[in-house]
Amino acid sequence: MIQYCKQNLLELKDLLQKISGEQYARPSEILSGASIGQHLRHVLEFYYCLIEAMESGIINYDNRKRNKQIEINTSVAVGAIDNILSVLEKGLKCADLTLQGNFGAAGEPVISIQSSVNRELAYNLEHSIHHQALIKIGLKEQGIEYLIEAGFGVAPATIRFKHLVQ
Repeated sequence: MIQYCKQNLLELKDLLQKISGEQYARPSEILSGASIGQHLRHVLEFYYCLIEAMESGIINYDNRKRNKQIEINTSVAVGAIDNILSVLEKGLKCADLTLQGNFGAAGEPVISIQSSVNRELAYNLEHSIHHQALIKIGLKEQGIEYLIEAGFGVAPATIRFKHLVQ
């Protein structure tokens, strides 16, 4: 799982090295005012939640630290990706995790679910791909979708299926 996450993060880093700061931070009308940077920040914060959970064994994506600098500054975002890649390269060591979250909008109690590092890595990867699809919409709105490959924001299963169908 770590290798797939690293590949995905490198796709995001590649985009960051091509996009201007203004394009990165521009609010998107189609995305309800969210910027490409806000979507990328959101993805990276989930990885940081997983990394921080290695000490306690408890992961709670609701309680993530929001770093506005990641969403407005491409250099800070690249640094964050490099930091996550470095940690992934060393490996994440925690036998079992407990995912905690409040999954209702009305403030229901926190629920605990048994999980694992690999399951949370898979979740982070799928979560990233979902946000990459939204980032792609923001890029298209700005007329700069040429900055990414065709498979950016497309699930691997979808890519495999489309190749089998053709």
